[in-house]
Amino acid sequence: MAEAVLVPVLDNHRFDEAGLQRYLAPRLPGAGDGLVVRQFQGGQSNPTFHLATPGGAYVLRKKPGGVLLPSAHAVDREYRVLGALAATDVPVPRARLYCDDPAVIGTPFYVMDHLAGRVYPERDMPGVDPEHRRAAFLDAARILGRLHRIDPAAIGLADYGRPGNYIERQVARWTKQYRAADLAPEPAMDRLIAWLAAHASVPDETRIAHGDYRLGNLMLHPDEPRVIAVLDWELSTLGHPLADLAYCLLPWRTTPAEQGLMGRDVPGLPREAEFVAAYSEAAGRPVPADLDVFVVFSLFRWAAIVAGVYRRALDGNASDANAVHVAGEKFRRLARRGEEIAHGR
Repeated sequence: MAEAVLVPVLDNHRFDEAGLQRYLAPRLPGAGDGLVVRQFQGGQSNPTFHLATPGGAYVLRKKPGGVLLPSAHAVDREYRVLGALAATDVPVPRARLYCDDPAVIGTPFYVMDHLAGRVYPERDMPGVDPEHRRAAFLDAARILGRLHRIDPAAIGLADYGRPGNYIERQVARWTKQYRAADLAPEPAMDRLIAWLAAHASVPDETRIAHGDYRLGNLMLHPDEPRVIAVLDWELSTLGHPLADLAYCLLPWRTTPAEQGLMGRDVPGLPREAEFVAAYSEAAGRPVPADLDVFVVFSLFRWAAIVAGVYRRALDGNASDANAVHVAGEKFRRLARRGEEIAHGR
């Protein structure tokens, strides 16, 4: 388990803390004098801060400064989906307020409650007993099933994304992103793109898709093996529910070299079929026996994302001197693993 590491606000993320306190005082319970701001250390693309106030603790997520892609870092969407899900049985932090006035701290931001719990970035949940591990994984499956049972229109999210042809549109989007990285040719990635173009026409469904649903984005109860909050909704949209599910299956479909668990003996880890069954029961829907198109898509999308990281590392925009080798090797491994699954290996 990784404890949240709080550090002083980084120089490039500093903002007017006194101005923030003046803004929050009449709007947030207990946010009077004595606001203490620290930053969560880590790789969040939207800078994230811990707010300690006399009345309790909160979390602030803000849009970064600088020139951004038009649809990137949409903290207003995160705030909206958290608010919409508040009355459902999908556990999320309580969203308190959203501010789009740049005069307050420079960019739009929102504030939500801070929750006490555990987050496990490592997929094998090191240090956890087998029964606890099994129960946590199966609860994660049930929570995702509950999310996909919700009718987006019933909670005001009918316009949260474009309905229909999700996989086809996503393949086109991430192919464009990958091409923009302008890397040396990777034959496995090119073959993967061609395979997906031929197989991406799948029966359509539209539900709320988290986009990055994995153990590292779930908060567990401090002591019990159950999910108390689904975090990081930055990639959420209306999409195909089986794409979300397939992304969750990558620990069973990838090797340790690809950050997966395939081939490892992890006591208490449910079988993939058990995870899918728990999801299916909670979602109230049968799951096709063959999910390979969605698994291959998930690996392709992940590889395209890592290709962007690799490009930035090649351009010298990485803090880790080893980033070029690590990102390049990971990108190639993911593409090749996707091709293996596409061809039944």
